[in-house]
Amino acid sequence: MSEVAKGCSHYLEYKKVHGLQSYKIIYRYLVKPSSEARKLKAKTCVCHVCHCFSSRLHTCLSCVYFGCSDPENHMYIHVKTTGHILAVELNYGTVFCFKCRDYIYDAELDQISREIDQQAVHKQFFERRQPVAYVAWEPTKAEIELLRQNPKRRKVEPDSTIGLRGLYNLGNTCFMNSILQALVHTPVLRDYFLSDKHRCYSDAMQRQCVVCEMGNLFQQFYSGQCTPHVPFKLLHLVWTHARHLAGYEQQDAHEFFIATLDVLHHHSGGQTPTVTMPGFCSCIVDQTFGGRLQSDVTCQTCRTVSTTVDPFRDISLDLAASMVTNRTGTPTDITGTCDTVLSPAWPWAVPSGYLE
Repeated sequence: MSEVAKGCSHYLEYKKVHGLQSYKIIYRYLVKPSSEARKLKAKTCVCHVCHCFSSRLHTCLSCVYFGCSDPENHMYIHVKTTGHILAVELNYGTVFCFKCRDYIYDAELDQISREIDQQAVHKQFFERRQPVAYVAWEPTKAEIELLRQNPKRRKVEPDSTIGLRGLYNLGNTCFMNSILQALVHTPVLRDYFLSDKHRCYSDAMQRQCVVCEMGNLFQQFYSGQCTPHVPFKLLHLVWTHARHLAGYEQQDAHEFFIATLDVLHHHSGGQTPTVTMPGFCSCIVDQTFGGRLQSDVTCQTCRTVSTTVDPFRDISLDLAASMVTNRTGTPTDITGTCDTVLSPAWPWAVPSGYLE
């Protein structure tokens, strides 16, 4: 693949005269089409000569023409007839110069394709609610320079104090602080957020995304600072998306926990359970806290077994009075009771990831 800096004079001359608007249109509607445009692509993107659906179909960058590259190479016949020497390959969006007989790399073309790819991911995530593939983090020039200026790295070890940080009480928000402390010190969530697994693709999305703010909370906790943190933005976002918790009055911690998991599940692209796949979701919330409770009912007459599978994120335990207090009325330790109830022998007590 030839680089523009080394010289494809034909491409440089074309870009100088015509710009790259045609390439943007081709890439948006033919290379990375939406679900509606994909149907149009299937109908129109055929070779104008042999009418075949070639795996190496090219379209002319100067006019509306589709041609196959093999075996007949009708695209080359179009080039000799019209003199249009630049074409776009429709699988990956690369530009081919028939004079240089090579594909062209240009940073501006790469930037256009990245922006359109990100917009396609945004549309897939927010409109169709489909899980989005993980996109690797690429540091900016400013971040690279910052890493060079700070060569020391912090490591979380068993005797480390990194991650231990207090939270200010914003009125009567101790219920929220207790849940946030539990979430921040959950190892699976910590590894997920500190490895940059969640990505939003615009500032507008990040300002309203609870998952982004949760990731910021993890960064604040594991930054090495010891001063208390003020989670005012996270509180405001929870109020926005769970209005029954809005206000500075005291709330139930368990109710806040369930509402927070629901919002995180929604903002991370979680899938709604279906009849065929109850409780199935690949988002970090359900993979960490989710499970499936299976109930089997056997008919005593025909011995037919009816099975129902219900998803859950928490389990309510009924503790009898004898388990909580002894004869003197003083509280007793119920650790053994919880260990018995939540033993591995109970399949519904195991997260969904372990049931596969």
